[in-house]
Amino acid sequence: MQDGIDKNGKSQAKLKDLVVVVTVDDADQAREYETLLRLNDIPAIVREQDDADESNQGVAVLVPEDFLDEAHVVIESQDAYDDFYDFALDDEDEEVDGELFDDDF
Repeated sequence: MQDGIDKNGKSQAKLKDLVVVVTVDDADQAREYETLLRLNDIPAIVREQDDADESNQGVAVLVPEDFLDEAHVVIESQDAYDDFYDFALDDEDEEVDGELFDDDF
């Protein structure tokens, strides 16, 4: 068996090869991204970043470097999906107003 390849022929990434795919402020959001990536067969881990530099604080989602592009596509697709439904639900809320219930008879 070759180094770095499991019995299914998939490469096994080493921890040193992990890169940040997204950084968020909320640990729950990071876990949702981690779950989403894993459901799409992308290995992912969540790691809190607590650097002295405040600009680097947050929760990072890391993936093996070989999966970085695919992870970006999956996350962007999910964000676009969420935005679409947020927009659709906002439109439904705006259509309902008090005039619909006024009796003009």
